[in-house]
Amino acid sequence: MKTIRKFVDQQLKIVNWDSIKTYFENLETRELNNSTAIQSWLQNRSELEAVLEEELAWRYIRMNCDTENKEWSDAFELFVSQIDPEISKFTNILNAKFTQAIEKHPLTDKKYFTMLRAIKKEMQIFRKKNIPIFAQLQTEEQKYGAIAAKMTIDHNGEELTLHAAANFLKDLDRNVRQTVYQKINDRRLQDSKKLHNLLDKLIQKRHQVARNADFDNFADYKFQAMGRFDYTQKDCYDFHQAISENVKPLVEKTHKHRKQKLQLDTLKPWDTEVDTELKPALQPFKNSEELIDKTIQCFRRVRPLYGDFLQEMKDNKYLDLDARKGKAPGGFNYPLHESNIPFIYMNSTGNLRDLETIVHEGGHAVHAFLSADLELVNFKETPSEVAELASMSMELISMEHWDVFFDNPADLKRAKIHQLEGVIAVLPWVATVDKFQHWLYQIPNHTPQQRDEAWATIEAQFGSSEIQWGEQEAFRRNAWQRQLHIFEVPFYYIEYGISQLGAIAVWRNYKNNPQKALDQYESALKLGYTKTIPEIYQTAGIEFNFSTAYINDLMTFVELELNKLYAS
Repeated sequence: MKTIRKFVDQQLKIVNWDSIKTYFENLETRELNNSTAIQSWLQNRSELEAVLEEELAWRYIRMNCDTENKEWSDAFELFVSQIDPEISKFTNILNAKFTQAIEKHPLTDKKYFTMLRAIKKEMQIFRKKNIPIFAQLQTEEQKYGAIAAKMTIDHNGEELTLHAAANFLKDLDRNVRQTVYQKINDRRLQDSKKLHNLLDKLIQKRHQVARNADFDNFADYKFQAMGRFDYTQKDCYDFHQAISENVKPLVEKTHKHRKQKLQLDTLKPWDTEVDTELKPALQPFKNSEELIDKTIQCFRRVRPLYGDFLQEMKDNKYLDLDARKGKAPGGFNYPLHESNIPFIYMNSTGNLRDLETIVHEGGHAVHAFLSADLELVNFKETPSEVAELASMSMELISMEHWDVFFDNPADLKRAKIHQLEGVIAVLPWVATVDKFQHWLYQIPNHTPQQRDEAWATIEAQFGSSEIQWGEQEAFRRNAWQRQLHIFEVPFYYIEYGISQLGAIAVWRNYKNNPQKALDQYESALKLGYTKTIPEIYQTAGIEFNFSTAYINDLMTFVELELNKLYAS
């Protein structure tokens, strides 16, 4: 249910900073002389934040839905370049006012702990001179989506987006797969210099942000800015090493299995998606209407309430699922804290990957609905390690009900094998991207050539030696450019690895005791960010742990489940 405004005018139209300035001035000048006044002030501030975040959300969503619509891109740019900087100034002022008030009138409820530590850290690293740089960064970062959205290839006389073209990588004809793979990556290389130049600009500006805040580099700054209170950079490096030593061999084992099944002398990069029994690519749905309807049915099998959540999104048209020319790549679930209905965006072309995407984003949506009643926006905005736990767990939990999409048991088995092989494969990729990002910002004055060389070295540490690249080595060295996060949301990636481990543990619990596991999962999601990450994981019935021993334990479980499917 949409929040009823008590502080912000219900008819407010945000056209510029002056439209909202008075609300910030009200918050700045109000007396906070007791805990009741502070809590009322927090609720008013939260309401204003919800209104503004949703306004920005819709501008972002519309811009991505049609990157060629200048009106929508201009509306987004106006907000980030003219309104956001003014909000940032007041955010620091209001944070200071709040922290001073609670020194005299403490808020004793433990639910405020995570919010307070985040605000204190935000104040600690705030620098007024960074405000215009952040505005420039938000504008520059969106150029990646605009560049990628224009990438198409011609195949058999038809113009295809790269996302749609990727379906041919499942074609049974190896020559077709190779041809399309070559076309896709040749097209990417056409814009390689453009994307290098874009990242050069982003790195320069991000490094300046870090130096302005008295950090040696953006990696150190961003770790603090992202509120990573519950683990250290060393933990990330240990994670990289553990993945290289313990997960990479398992990926190579699945690739050996693939090569044998396909009866190939060498496994090439265009052989990793085709069915190992050379059966036609799985088609779990015919169109986006059927995709959402089947997903609703699947989620209702998990818990009726979860299906009801997605039905509400469908009824209110909070979905944009189809791929099309001019639409930015990728997929996301965008929580809308005033409407209390999230929005799912993706690029569906009718394949299994689309099913995996919708249940992933659907997990985020369930999380948004379950935490919607929390009183403050701060409580609803969970760290990525928690947000991705919700979505990646749903991928595996929902898999137990994918017979909704596959009438044929053999097809269902193929889908489950693909999912579990993906669970294993994603971990080395996450480690590769994360380690690469650390390198990017610790050596900010590198050249594009050094950047590609660094990627090649890091990728070799985690990539499968079973795949033979040969003449396609240039594509391998350029593969980092397809990762949106590097451009748009720097350092947001290791969370997928941490959350994947948590999701495996949730799934293992679900297979042992479905109702208990779901109760724990749901209790964790309802917490929002009123507890620390380890406490939320504990509530979910799992450990916040990415040690070598724990990774080995979870990988052993996944390998056993995968071997059961291979043998069945």
